[in-house]
Amino acid sequence: MPVNLTPPVAAQLLPVAGVSLGIAEANIKRPDRKDLLVMQLCDGARVAGVFTKNRFCAAPVIVAREHLAQPDGIRALLVNTGNANAGTGEQGMSDARTTCAALAGLLGCKTNQILPFSTGVIMEPLPVAKIAAGLPAAVTNMRADNWLAAAQAIMTTDIVAKAISKQVKIDGATVTITGIAKGSGMIHPNMATMLGYIATDAAIAQPLLQAMVSEAANRSFNCITVDGDTSTNDALMLIATGKAALPEVKAADSQAAKMLQAAISEVAIYLAQAIVRDGEGATKFITVCVEGGNSEDECKQIGYAIARSPLVKTAFFASDPNLGRILAAIGYAGVADLDVAALRLYLDDVLVAENGGRAASYREEDGQRVMQQSDITIRVVLGRGAANATLWTCDFSYDYVKINASYRS
Repeated sequence: MPVNLTPPVAAQLLPVAGVSLGIAEANIKRPDRKDLLVMQLCDGARVAGVFTKNRFCAAPVIVAREHLAQPDGIRALLVNTGNANAGTGEQGMSDARTTCAALAGLLGCKTNQILPFSTGVIMEPLPVAKIAAGLPAAVTNMRADNWLAAAQAIMTTDIVAKAISKQVKIDGATVTITGIAKGSGMIHPNMATMLGYIATDAAIAQPLLQAMVSEAANRSFNCITVDGDTSTNDALMLIATGKAALPEVKAADSQAAKMLQAAISEVAIYLAQAIVRDGEGATKFITVCVEGGNSEDECKQIGYAIARSPLVKTAFFASDPNLGRILAAIGYAGVADLDVAALRLYLDDVLVAENGGRAASYREEDGQRVMQQSDITIRVVLGRGAANATLWTCDFSYDYVKINASYRS
């Protein structure tokens, strides 16, 4: 079961003016499950996004980038689960465009005003006929308060739907932010298979909107790992409808922009952590804090060496304080001039290592006590600068292998 992750409640997910959501059961991979989502946007809504850096990126990623770059604006997002439409060549590109055209015909807009997204099995042809047949039902049941159903419709191996809302007062106006995400395995930056959609009713200038989604991604989805595999389909989209009673936010250094950025990043961090807590087979949620580095990149480099180490992750699953595995990961992280004698390693409040080896105060029973917890913090103090980074990961259990061994069945 997910680690200390509560399923979202429909009544707590706030509608965002200018966004309507419809879902359908298109039987893409299996019957009797929500697997198709349409998000319709009001005229004038702005959309920005960041995508996977996997060179084998999926056809919908390529098409979505193309459509985002055109000047006509975006009127809807189309998401299917059960099939990734990745590794499908020119046919996959044609199929992605065909589904966009089918939805555009129903909504009365241009094909290039639709952004397509897919998640599921790679190297399988997209079942275009099933998606086209399911679209009328999705369009018919579009509602502003359909966020929970939308979060459920984009799940693959997820056990719990991931969604959150937040409101913030800016210059006397109430601004609403609601976000959903999916992801459980194949999770690792750059863009860590995940899809995320965050909408706000604020009006945000397009250049600032792109900067905001990039910043939110760097503080959230680019700080998580489940298994070290970067997906072909990752995407995080930020939508601003402009329906709130707040003047358009244009300047990045304005108080309104700073407040919006903080709120959007808070939503993104919650969703990113929810993905790790629902990591395939996860039993432990692990925060990795690296402090005192020369740069944030250096801190992340060391943090990820720890967070993606199979030996570290299996030790945490076993609740075994075999903490030399963490030191080994720090040592091979690739920081050539790292002074290991200056480094301190903590497991929650327990000092584990200093002066190049086991701390004199460390007792095995103290490590064992912390390892029994479901939420654990690894803290590495490098003692070489003022930079820091925080990452989130989970353990590796028997169920991770079982889930991925039977993923296509």
